[in-house]
Amino acid sequence: MLNKELEVTLNKVENSRRKEKPDQNNLGFGTHFTDHMFSMRWNREKGWHNAEICPYGDFTIDPAAMVFHYGQEIFEGLKAYRGAGNQPLLFRPEDNLKRLNDSALRLCMPRIPTGEILKVLKALVYLERDWIPEAEGATLYIRPTMIATEPALGLRPSEEYLFFIIMSPVGAYYAEGFNPVRIHVENTYVRAVRGGVGEAKTGGNYAASVRALVEAQEKGYTQVLWLDAIERKYIEEVGTSNIFFVIGDEIITPPLGGTILPGITRDSVLTLARDLGHKTTERPVSIDEVIEAADNGELKEIFSTGTAAVISPIGELCYNDKAIVINNGKSGELATLFFNELQDLQWGRKEDKYNWLVRVG
Repeated sequence: MLNKELEVTLNKVENSRRKEKPDQNNLGFGTHFTDHMFSMRWNREKGWHNAEICPYGDFTIDPAAMVFHYGQEIFEGLKAYRGAGNQPLLFRPEDNLKRLNDSALRLCMPRIPTGEILKVLKALVYLERDWIPEAEGATLYIRPTMIATEPALGLRPSEEYLFFIIMSPVGAYYAEGFNPVRIHVENTYVRAVRGGVGEAKTGGNYAASVRALVEAQEKGYTQVLWLDAIERKYIEEVGTSNIFFVIGDEIITPPLGGTILPGITRDSVLTLARDLGHKTTERPVSIDEVIEAADNGELKEIFSTGTAAVISPIGELCYNDKAIVINNGKSGELATLFFNELQDLQWGRKEDKYNWLVRVG
């Protein structure tokens, strides 16, 4: 049930109880949270109801809530930017909300009314506009989430859900910032199989990746590069982002086929690359092809794309204990180009011919 109009209550935090803003030059990622949040509930009788912008705080949830037992949970990640004249800006928020609904359908969860939630999101960001950092490269990260809350232990879709939005001022996702990171190619564990939930943004996908991430970090690597689950041969995505290879004069990224997340930053880079006249291809790319291209000098760059890090150059891959250094461990020309292009668009510093920006207030 998609409500045509959502009645939203505003319950503001008292001025005396507002939080002290964190140091903008030491934000980390996802460790500080704004004064307010949004929440609403769903059941079959009422649809979406009890919609409220309210003080950030704890939930009371039954121990038998189905999210704890069968993992019905989905989320999104997007950012608010401080544009010229302190204008808050959102980058492609409609696409995030649409993708949340795609995830909801895959996990048998109710869809949200995207138009109404975009209005709520804009109101919430405007209310918390002072939380949008002014420091260079810092943003306000936004995390919409839906969880199953019905207290029941039978295996079936829940009959009750909670949707909420929390926000966090953040700095760079990786400690390296825009400097190249070192990535470990995973060939023991797998992330997703075709027909599974790999293309949904659900917590289970990330929980399944934690073991591989911990082992990679113990070896000194920042993240994991996943191979396909069947042949352990074709490259899929990095643990928190999509991946691109520059081989010869071609920009290559693995195709969407149900096992990787349809990244919004991925799509933005493909659009920019094509408009700038670069040859781009969405096709399967094997780890053997990448190694061969590195050996013969054809591998020019590797970079990953995602909301959190935007563009992250990759300076080294480790596969079967063999280190492959890319572009002498330096940020590549195209990674830098796309990073700057996206940053200029997201902060409203250049013309938005794609209509990707949504202004708040």
